[in-house]
Amino acid sequence: MGGRPMNFVARNASPPRLLNINNYFYRRGGAEAVFLDHSTLFEEAGWDVVPFSMQHEKNLPSPWSDHFVSEIEYGREAGGLGKVLQASKVIYSFEAQSRLKKLIAEAPPDIAHAHNVYHHLSPAIFSTLKAARIPVVMTAHDLKIACPAYKMLRDGRICEDCRGGRIHNVVRHRCIKDSLPLSTVVLAETVLHRMLGLYRNKVDRIVVPSRFYRAKLMEWGWPAKQLSYVPNFVDLDGFGTGWNEGDYFVFAGRLAPEKGLTTLIRAAARAKQRLIIAGTGPEEAALRKLVEETGADVIFAGFVAGEALHRLIGQSQALVLPSEWYENAPISILEAYALGRPVIGAAIGGIPEMVRVGDTGLTPEAGSVEDLADALSQMAALGAARRSAMGAAGREWVSRDFSRTAYRERMLALYGELSPGISAQAQAVPQ
Repeated sequence: MGGRPMNFVARNASPPRLLNINNYFYRRGGAEAVFLDHSTLFEEAGWDVVPFSMQHEKNLPSPWSDHFVSEIEYGREAGGLGKVLQASKVIYSFEAQSRLKKLIAEAPPDIAHAHNVYHHLSPAIFSTLKAARIPVVMTAHDLKIACPAYKMLRDGRICEDCRGGRIHNVVRHRCIKDSLPLSTVVLAETVLHRMLGLYRNKVDRIVVPSRFYRAKLMEWGWPAKQLSYVPNFVDLDGFGTGWNEGDYFVFAGRLAPEKGLTTLIRAAARAKQRLIIAGTGPEEAALRKLVEETGADVIFAGFVAGEALHRLIGQSQALVLPSEWYENAPISILEAYALGRPVIGAAIGGIPEMVRVGDTGLTPEAGSVEDLADALSQMAALGAARRSAMGAAGREWVSRDFSRTAYRERMLALYGELSPGISAQAQAVPQ
C-alpha cells in the first residue's frame, strides 16, 4: 500500500497524488479501517497514495515508512524525563513536522487527507502542510476538535460542559482516564492548538461521516462551510448473504462503558433472548459478573474477526448497538446490512440516521433497559422472513448511498473543489 511513484517526465503527466495521514498504519479500530480502505479505494482508482503515520511493530509494510515518526503510546507509563518528552510530543510534535516536510519534498501531494492525528502525530503537521500550500482535508472520526476528551461523556453520561470555551472542565472533571496529570496535558494541548488555529485555520475542510456530528460541531461554533458530510462506505463484494439464521442477537465491539453493554445484558435477561458478545475490553469481568447476577443467556465469544465475524453476524437475528455516547457513523451497521441483517441501534448520536425504523431495524432509547428489551422482543417476534427482508432493505440502501462508488464520487468532488487540477488529472487516469 502506498507504492513509490513511477518516473514521469512531468508532474502534470502523473496521476493525482494523495497524502493520506493517520496515527496508526494497521487495522486498530474504526478510524484505521476508514483510513486504510480510503487508501485502497484511491489506489485502485489509479491514484498515487502516499501514507504518513507513526512507526509501530504492527504496521503494514510501506516503502514510505522511513518517513514515519517514532512511536509514542499515549498514556503509557514512563520515567520523569520520558513523561516530559511524551507530553511535549502529544502537545506539538516538531519531529512530525520535520519528517513530513521531507516527505512532501520527495513526493509533493495534490491534496492531504488526515484522519486521527492528535496525541501522536499532533496537528502541528497542519502548519507544515499549509506552509507548503497543500490543501488539507480532515475526517472527524470523533468529537475531539470540540471536546478535549473527544467523547463528550463523563461518569457514563453525556457531558457538554466544555462548550462555549470552558475547556478548563477537562481538568476539573479529570476526564482523561480519571488522571489529573493526563487531563492537564490535554488541557495544555487544547489551549495551544486553539491559540494557533491548527484545526480552524490550517484545515480547509472537515469531513463528517454523520449529519449528527455536523450539527453538533456547528452547535459548538464550527462554521457550516468548513464541514462536509461524506458518509462511510463498505465494499458489498466482501460480504455474503443467505445465512442460516440462528437463535441469538449479537454485539460486536470493544467492551467499554460507553457501549451500553450493562443495559444490553439487563435487557436480554428481561426479554429472555440469547445474546452473543464478540469483543474484549476493560468491562469484561464486570459484565461476566452481571450475567451471573441477572441469569441472562449470554455467551462471551472473545475477539472475533474476518470471516468468523461475518458468519457470527450473518447468522444472528440482528446486530445490536446499545451505545450510550455520541456515536458517529458506525461501520458495523453498514457491515450488518451488507450481510443481510437488520440492526437494533440506540437512538443516540449518528445511529438513528443509519436505521430506518421498521424497514431496516429499530432504534430504542439509549440507556433504557425497558425500551431495549421491548426492541429485542419485537425483533424476535417478527419471524425469520421479515428479518431477512429488513436485512435485504439495508443491503440495498448500502448499495445506493454507502457504496465504494458513492464515497469516491463525493470525495472526488470535495478534492476537486479544493484543488481544481485534480479533476483533470483524475479523468486522465484509467478507473
